[in-house]
Amino acid sequence: MARYTGPVCRLCRREGLKLFLKGERCYTEKCSFERRAFVPGMHGQSRRSKVSEYGRQLREKQKVKRIYGLMEKQFRKYYTQAAKKQGVTGENLLRYLERRLDNTVFRLGLAASRSEARQLVRHGHIHINGHRANIPSLLVRSGDAISVREKSREQARIVESVDAVDRRGIPAWLEFDRKAMTGKVVTLPQRSDVQMPIEERLIVELYSK
Repeated sequence: MARYTGPVCRLCRREGLKLFLKGERCYTEKCSFERRAFVPGMHGQSRRSKVSEYGRQLREKQKVKRIYGLMEKQFRKYYTQAAKKQGVTGENLLRYLERRLDNTVFRLGLAASRSEARQLVRHGHIHINGHRANIPSLLVRSGDAISVREKSREQARIVESVDAVDRRGIPAWLEFDRKAMTGKVVTLPQRSDVQMPIEERLIVELYSK
């Protein structure tokens, strides 16, 4: 599957927002966005061009794709599913993205970033309801129990991430037992559970054209 392999700090700078793509580094003074909070490129500091309505819509879509680590084809698929589902399309889209297994692992605090969570899932370190789950795009359901494989619970990266869980916090739709390294999906995520500043209305307007 295609994925972005370039420098991720420039993505934050391009969107003008800290996307927390590098885990714990984003909370330190080493964060590139804190040191160079301007658009990347040789003219980044002097660029003052006016953004059109289409440009705002496109940037919002790109920002959300980069937050959740998705490519265009996969993101468009979620939008199509959200549009067919009863309710507000933009909110449905965010619920689908939040329910992804890699995002859920990240939100539980078992990984420092969504990319690290995706790697944990791919390598078989995560179980759902006692069974190994190695598909990052799998959608969790209410009542699902998510745990770290017993042999993986002493891995340094997982332990470090769990130790820092208080700083990131656990959303209301999840429960987490730090000692057992297990979490539970209490209920499906709501729009209010999305912490990043996202204007999903702009994405809907872009795809509705």
